[in-house]
Amino acid sequence: MSKTITEKIGLHSRNLHRSRYDFKLLIEKCSELKSFVFINEHQIETIDFSNPKAVKTLNKALLTTYYNIQNWDIPKNYLCPPIPGRADYLHYIADLLAASNNGIIPTGIEVEGLDIGIGANCIYPIIGNSVYDWSFVGTDIDEYSLKNCAEIIGNNPQLTEAISLQQQLESRYIFKNIITPQDRFAFTICNPPFHKSAEEASKGSLRKVNNLQDKKVTKAVLNFGGQNNELWCEGGELAFITQMIFESAKYPMQCLWFTTLVSKQSHLKSLYKTLNKVNAADIKTIDMAQGQKTSRILAWTFLSDSQRKNWKFEV
Repeated sequence: MSKTITEKIGLHSRNLHRSRYDFKLLIEKCSELKSFVFINEHQIETIDFSNPKAVKTLNKALLTTYYNIQNWDIPKNYLCPPIPGRADYLHYIADLLAASNNGIIPTGIEVEGLDIGIGANCIYPIIGNSVYDWSFVGTDIDEYSLKNCAEIIGNNPQLTEAISLQQQLESRYIFKNIITPQDRFAFTICNPPFHKSAEEASKGSLRKVNNLQDKKVTKAVLNFGGQNNELWCEGGELAFITQMIFESAKYPMQCLWFTTLVSKQSHLKSLYKTLNKVNAADIKTIDMAQGQKTSRILAWTFLSDSQRKNWKFEV
């Protein structure tokens, strides 16, 4: 039987993961993955995506194979993000930045991004630095997450000068205490807590597992993990992003594009109202698709078109 490569056309054209996973190559680079790979009923090589260890090992193999990352690991029960979707977000940000740079994607360490809620996985800075050579400030309220990111950076010398970490000591704030008067960020990036409560987060995780398995389970096993602060906050996604918008207005000249993922399309109407309230100069919604899941990036800026065109990336 000939090997069939199915292209994931929903992913960005520059995404390295548009084709079906090449498990032979991934196992060559990360032998641990071999024990999790099997042939399913459709005669296709795959892993059990409801198995947390399998998902984490797949991530490790992808990061080693495509992003030159060694000894990547995350603590048990911390968020293990799907790498193709995270890479997509960064590629769309690159397109957004290119629009202010004569159509050319700005690259190099002088292009700095602010990752709000970096988590323990350090995924966005890893991919952004590997693909575009960007630098990042990664923030989180969880000290243990930042400690794990520091270990990942320490295991990969190419990241040492590219990624700095800062703990947000006041959990009710997002940009306060983080953005200083001297900072000039090309963009912010964020995967906000989606749920409004721990109970809602648990139910959501349960649905995800049941969608991945044939049998129904009654206790959620988080295949992608997640600590409380990663999965839920008071008021959920809408409250978090609304707070982010109001705070961003205090730093209008220090960031070219503020961006965040928005999981629920119904939240956009309220968020656009808030953005108009704070006098955002331009607002964009960028749709993303991965498999059956759809999401979107909400991006806004306080800079006029001419100010954006004159933004110095120093590349």
